[in-house]
Amino acid sequence: MEGKRRIGILTSGGDCPGLNAAIRAAAKTAMRDGYGVIGINHGWQGFLDNDYQVLDGMKTSGIIDRGGTILGTSRLSPFYVENGPQFVFDGVKELGLEGLVVLGGDGTLAATDRLYRMGLPVVGIPKTIDNDVRGTDFSIGFQTAVQIATDALDRLRSYAESHHRVMLLEVMGRHAGWIATYAGMANGADAILIPEIPMDSEKIDALCRMLLARNEKGISFSIVVVAEGTRLDGRTVEKPVHDRSRDGQERILGGIADVLGGIIAEKTDLEIRVSTLGYVQRGGTPVAYDRSLATAFGVKAVELITHREFGQMTALKGNRVTSVPLEIPAGGTKTLNLNIYRVAEKFFG
Repeated sequence: MEGKRRIGILTSGGDCPGLNAAIRAAAKTAMRDGYGVIGINHGWQGFLDNDYQVLDGMKTSGIIDRGGTILGTSRLSPFYVENGPQFVFDGVKELGLEGLVVLGGDGTLAATDRLYRMGLPVVGIPKTIDNDVRGTDFSIGFQTAVQIATDALDRLRSYAESHHRVMLLEVMGRHAGWIATYAGMANGADAILIPEIPMDSEKIDALCRMLLARNEKGISFSIVVVAEGTRLDGRTVEKPVHDRSRDGQERILGGIADVLGGIIAEKTDLEIRVSTLGYVQRGGTPVAYDRSLATAFGVKAVELITHREFGQMTALKGNRVTSVPLEIPAGGTKTLNLNIYRVAEKFFG
């Protein structure tokens, strides 16, 4: 790789299906444009540990359908480590990188925007199953997570119908109900609970009345989808963290479906069962949509670097792949478009 211009690629934050497809597309596009490509291992941690690898044609072949990331990932932010940003700048300089492609969610992209403002030549690619990154219609990983959740709901429906029970499925979605709404709508769920619409005693009573009404009409089963970040009386439900790799800034949510299931059972005497999909949503083979989106984003990211249009994030607007300034995803979480929820809501009960 001596004498070649170079770019770097890293994945940071939670993994999701489609990362390898984006790595492949960015690396192969860069190589065809005459760049050498360096993979930064384990997210920003790779700069602290001097942990890199050369990405060549062999390493990036046959990975488009693989889940996870061949580069590894971590949730470490350079801004939570003493002199962390300096490690990043020093690493970019030592490796001779003309630009760095960062695949991440809203937290990673916010840190990337800060580094860009400090002078780092970076381009972002949005990836998160939660689809909560501002500035793009869809992020890498979302469509696969929706398909996984929909498949689970379809299976739970046959179980609920056979045993005459109310099934609650808890899916991911800390601050936004994208997965819950899209999967629930695809399954024809009888209710969908999301962070954007907090639950209080009045809404719980209305949910219980709806479930009882179905039972009285002779429909002896129901499906309720619950996003993990759904608030109950203004609070989310959290579970203990046993992960020393975290920076301490992220809450681990989980258990809201169990809490609501207990309340519903007490108020209705219906047979309630709860299932939590958990990390299954993050793993496995990406669906065709995510592979195609990741490929388009990977190509676009390298084009941005080639034209020295740093400080941008690749984005999907309608059917057009474009870019937006990193300050847009850094501005906060993209919550669910409630017009989509209102469509699903027409079929509740």
